[in-house]
Amino acid sequence: MAATSEQLPDDIEALKAALIEARAKLSGAQAIIAHLQLMIEKMKREKFGPRSERTARLLDQMELQLEELTAAAAQDEAKVEAAKVRVESYTRQKTTRRNFPDHLPRRRVVHPAPTACPCCGGTKLSKIGEDITETLDVVPRQCFVTQHVREKFSCRSCETITQPPAPFHAIPRGFAGPSLLAMMLVDKYANHQPLNRQSERFAREGIDLSVSTMADHVGACAAVLTPIYELIRAHVLAAERVHGDDTTVPVLAKLKTRTGRLWTYVRDDRPFGGAEPPAAVFFYSPDRTAIHPEQHLAGYSGILQADAYSGFNALYAPDRKPGPITEAGCWAHARRKFFELADIASKARNRQSTVISPMAFEAVRRIDAIFMLERSINGRTPSERLAARAKDIAPLVHELIDWMKAERGKLSRHNDVAKAFDYMLKRIEVFTRFLDDGRICLSNNAAERELRGVALGRKSWLFAGSDRGGERAAVMYTLIQTSKLSDVDPQAWLADVLARIADHKNTDLAALLPWNWAAEMARRRLAA
Repeated sequence: MAATSEQLPDDIEALKAALIEARAKLSGAQAIIAHLQLMIEKMKREKFGPRSERTARLLDQMELQLEELTAAAAQDEAKVEAAKVRVESYTRQKTTRRNFPDHLPRRRVVHPAPTACPCCGGTKLSKIGEDITETLDVVPRQCFVTQHVREKFSCRSCETITQPPAPFHAIPRGFAGPSLLAMMLVDKYANHQPLNRQSERFAREGIDLSVSTMADHVGACAAVLTPIYELIRAHVLAAERVHGDDTTVPVLAKLKTRTGRLWTYVRDDRPFGGAEPPAAVFFYSPDRTAIHPEQHLAGYSGILQADAYSGFNALYAPDRKPGPITEAGCWAHARRKFFELADIASKARNRQSTVISPMAFEAVRRIDAIFMLERSINGRTPSERLAARAKDIAPLVHELIDWMKAERGKLSRHNDVAKAFDYMLKRIEVFTRFLDDGRICLSNNAAERELRGVALGRKSWLFAGSDRGGERAAVMYTLIQTSKLSDVDPQAWLADVLARIADHKNTDLAALLPWNWAAEMARRRLAA
């Protein structure tokens, strides 16, 4: 609780001492908060994929500690603000408040003004201005029932009864409206809230929605939205270049869980100035055998930016039909192998020796220089990228290769740095292919970013209920992640699509794709 003016000492020196002490505590807390935020971010990117149970517990503990320190710092800052006094020529400056978005509605609360001058008692007061202080608040969500009224009329001449037809619903014979369905889907697949937790929250708000009922709605929505999924899939696989990657998905089995896979293929032409909208398609498989990527990309022939997973090798065969896929390497994967050997903080957390490899550190430094130059040409046309790479990046790449070959000869084949060298040197043609094709990116980060939500969500939903559940998840992740790539709010988009798709023409379903939907909404706003 903040100190009141009655609790403050009257002595100026005591006030100064109290203020200095409070500011010191606040500065110390802020320093610890900044340190914990840095440590949490480093631990979150420690490695891609499942984290160990110990690391997860440590991360949760640190986030809890960060929450406690942040609350304590806010409390101390409130005390300092309440104890603000004028000491000689120093006055604590007011903090700058953030500007809230203009589209948020404003509610004015006008505090009563004095009716008489506190100095002379005069009543002739004239308004000369006002000070406005804004705070962000929220109204709890409100559920309501929509009544679809269809009036009946009887003809006085022929006694025929007429009535307008029943409206289409998002789900046949369903009682949930499109906005409620969209909320369920986004909470489950984007916000990682399992249906049982959603059901408990609805129950606290006085709404009885059982888990089985919500599961029925989710399954029905996946079936209704499958045509949109197929359109996104066709759009992605029509690209000149796609990014590919996969991640694990625990699947419920008898007395245990088994490991399934979620695959993603991402189309993003923006790095080489492409005009087509970005999109991501997901697939589910019960295992990681090579047959799955072969089925996913059966009709595709172009560039595949991926890691060195051997299951992709059949796609690169020269005699493949309808044609071979061009393999493009991921420099981020190669850099990660060196970074793990040069990351002091990671070694300290794992109680390993804090001595880092000078070779690994030098490799990271050289690769980072290449990435820095590559970032400066993002968004340019393929020809412009090729020219810039030939002038600035190619010399660095060739110097790196020569240096790695020279250093590799000094190391045993069992050395960890030697293994990291071999990962690149054995695939040097794949890693240098971007120097000859302006459409190829330096990394496969586009696919890894789309899988990040799945990796984060596993801690909440723990496992998929079945293989069919994994397939439904693939459909919903495709829709949600693609809408995010188009800068579209997935909940607003899904609500509108579910409201319209039942009576929408099948030949015009492309109008409901996220990027076309966003353009339509923009036109409506301009017309209004």
